[in-house]
Parts: sequence; C-alpha cells; structure tokens
Amino acid sequence: MSQILLIDDDLGLAELLAQLLELEGFNLTLAHDGEAGLALALEQQFDLILLDVMLPKLNGFEVLKALRSKKQTPVLMLTARGDEIDRVVGLEIGADDYLPKPFNDRELVARIKAIIRRTSHQMDEQQPSILEFADIKLDPSRQEVLCQDQLLILTGTEFSLLYHMIQHSGEVLSKDNLSENVLGKKLMPFDRSLDMHLSNLRKKLPERADGRPRVKTLRGKGYIWLT
Repeated sequence: MSQILLIDDDLGLAELLAQLLELEGFNLTLAHDGEAGLALALEQQFDLILLDVMLPKLNGFEVLKALRSKKQTPVLMLTARGDEIDRVVGLEIGADDYLPKPFNDRELVARIKAIIRRTSHQMDEQQPSILEFADIKLDPSRQEVLCQDQLLILTGTEFSLLYHMIQHSGEVLSKDNLSENVLGKKLMPFDRSLDMHLSNLRKKLPERADGRPRVKTLRGKGYIWLT
C-alpha cells in the first residue's frame, strides 16, 4: 500500500481526500500546517507528498525548499486555479507536478498513480544498468548522477528526464514523447511542467568542456540531446 502525506489546512478537503484515497488503496497521513508537514516528511518515508501552497506556519514553497535540501520524495503541489506563478515557482524549487484547485477527483488519482508508477518503476528489481555518456554517469539503483566527477542533486523527475534523453541521444524527442514517458501523463495545452523540469536540469548540469550545449531546442518539434 502506497504511503501518501497530505499537507493541507482545509480540514473538509482533507477528510474527503482521505476517504477517496483509502478507497483507491492508498494509506494517507494528514498534516494541517507547514511545520507539522515538514517534520513528518523528514521523519518518515512516503511514496508521495500532496502539498498545498497556502499553509499556516510555513507555506508550501518553504516546506518544499526545506524538504529538497534533505530528501527527494516526489511532491505534487496543489495550487490556486489560474495562479501561474505558484506553479512556476513550485516546479523551480523541485515539485514533480502540480494540480490546480478545485480539481477533479479522477484527475488527482490519475496524477498520483502516474508519479508513483514512475518512481516505483525506477526502483524495481530489474534495475536498468549504469548508463555512461561522455562526462555523465547515471546509476538508477542509487538515483545518482555524476557529471565531470561531480555529484548532482536531482529530483526523481529530473533524473528520469536525463536518463530518457541520454538513452535517446541524437534523436528528436517531442514534448508529447517526454511528457508521456517521463512525467507519465499526456501533454496538455499551457502545461509548462516539462519545460520547467528541463530548465532546472540544464541549470544543474555543468557546462561541457568544449562549450557546446547539451540539449538543443527545436521549435515546434521538441528537444534533442546532442552527441
């Protein structure tokens, strides 16, 4: 049974989600302020954290930033509908995905299952082999990336994105391809999550010795990991 932590100060919503997720086979732990939620997230192991932005004591961004300095537990942020800046900031800090409120129950469950399926696939018994490409070495069993002998701190989504792109180096990968294979969901209009994950990944990767870019953007087509 997957363990989920919900950090949200809306008691009515939390109760409804607890009933919904338990029916779906998830075990839900609740926290109603940022401090309590962060303490639980750091002390216990969860498969996913549902994190509201507007929280007492510590807001969602503060919780996520503190969490990412210690752990890479997948995080699905719950944002106010139409508040684009919350989504962008959350993804920049290290959220794996976001869902605007009010949301459809089926959509929430689908997003949760997609994230857990992706992360559990990375940890299954038939681990992909260590992947080496130029100055980068990826170890799926440890979720570690070395670039120019420097350990990079990547989120689970960033690791999956890097692994997938390097596996298909030299190929043009559409946004639809990356969204479905890495994020586990179909690309929707105005969804910037893939762009933000790739932007974060680019910032974390050291520059190549020859100064060439690692990823090329092909307008209207997608991206290509340069060989």
